[in-house]
Amino acid sequence: MLSLSGIILGVINIAIYAALLVLIGLIIVWFAGWFDFAIPQQVQRIYNLIVALICLYMLASLLFGIPVPGPIGLAR
Repeated sequence: MLSLSGIILGVINIAIYAALLVLIGLIIVWFAGWFDFAIPQQVQRIYNLIVALICLYMLASLLFGIPVPGPIGLAR
Protein backbone atom coordinates (compact mmCIF):
# COMPACT_ATOMS: atom_id res chain seq x y z
CA MET A 1 0.00 0.00 0.00
CA LEU A 2 1.34 3.40 -0.94
CA SER A 3 1.52 6.28 1.44
CA LEU A 4 -0.05 9.62 0.66
CA SER A 5 3.33 11.13 -0.14
CA GLY A 6 4.07 8.27 -2.56
CA ILE A 7 0.78 8.84 -4.36
CA ILE A 8 1.40 12.59 -4.58
CA LEU A 9 4.90 12.06 -5.95
CA GLY A 10 3.56 9.53 -8.44
CA VAL A 11 0.89 11.94 -9.66
CA ILE A 12 3.49 14.70 -10.01
CA ASN A 13 5.68 12.29 -11.98
CA ILE A 14 2.77 11.45 -14.28
CA ALA A 15 2.08 15.18 -14.80
CA ILE A 16 5.74 15.75 -15.72
CA TYR A 17 5.58 12.83 -18.15
CA ALA A 18 2.42 14.24 -19.75
CA ALA A 19 3.98 17.70 -20.02
CA LEU A 20 7.03 16.24 -21.77
CA LEU A 21 4.88 14.33 -24.25
CA VAL A 22 2.80 17.43 -25.02
CA LEU A 23 6.00 19.49 -25.38
CA ILE A 24 7.36 16.96 -27.86
CA GLY A 25 4.13 17.20 -29.84
CA LEU A 26 4.28 21.00 -29.83
CA ILE A 27 7.87 20.97 -31.03
CA ILE A 28 6.92 18.66 -33.88
CA VAL A 29 4.05 20.99 -34.88
CA TRP A 30 6.42 23.97 -34.62
CA PHE A 31 9.05 22.37 -36.88
CA ALA A 32 6.37 21.28 -39.33
CA GLY A 33 5.19 24.91 -39.47
CA TRP A 34 8.71 25.98 -40.45
CA PHE A 35 8.55 23.70 -43.48
CA ASP A 36 5.01 24.84 -44.36
CA PHE A 37 3.66 21.38 -43.57
CA ALA A 38 0.44 21.80 -41.64
CA ILE A 39 -0.46 18.97 -39.30
CA PRO A 40 -4.26 18.62 -39.30
CA GLN A 41 -6.12 19.54 -36.11
CA GLN A 42 -7.68 16.06 -36.02
CA VAL A 43 -4.21 14.44 -35.86
CA GLN A 44 -3.25 16.78 -33.02
CA ARG A 45 -6.41 15.82 -31.12
CA ILE A 46 -5.66 12.12 -31.61
CA TYR A 47 -2.13 12.70 -30.27
CA ASN A 48 -3.54 14.46 -27.20
CA LEU A 49 -6.00 11.60 -26.70
CA ILE A 50 -3.16 9.08 -26.84
CA VAL A 51 -1.19 11.12 -24.28
CA ALA A 52 -4.27 11.23 -22.03
CA LEU A 53 -4.76 7.46 -22.30
CA ILE A 54 -1.11 6.81 -21.46
CA CYS A 55 -1.41 9.04 -18.40
CA LEU A 56 -4.67 7.37 -17.36
CA TYR A 57 -2.96 3.98 -17.59
CA MET A 58 -0.04 5.25 -15.54
CA LEU A 59 -2.42 6.64 -12.90
CA ALA A 60 -4.32 3.35 -12.71
CA SER A 61 -1.07 1.41 -12.40
CA LEU A 62 0.03 3.75 -9.62
CA LEU A 63 -3.18 3.32 -7.65
CA PHE A 64 -3.55 -0.44 -8.19
CA GLY A 65 0.15 -1.33 -7.99
CA ILE A 66 0.36 -2.75 -11.51
CA PRO A 67 3.89 -2.65 -12.95
CA VAL A 68 4.25 -0.43 -16.00
CA PRO A 69 5.90 -2.31 -18.89
CA GLY A 70 8.18 -0.92 -21.54
CA PRO A 71 9.62 2.55 -21.91
CA ILE A 72 6.72 4.10 -19.97
CA GLY A 73 8.15 2.48 -16.86
CA LEU A 74 11.32 4.56 -17.21
CA ALA A 75 9.38 7.67 -16.18
CA ARG A 76 8.70 6.24 -12.76
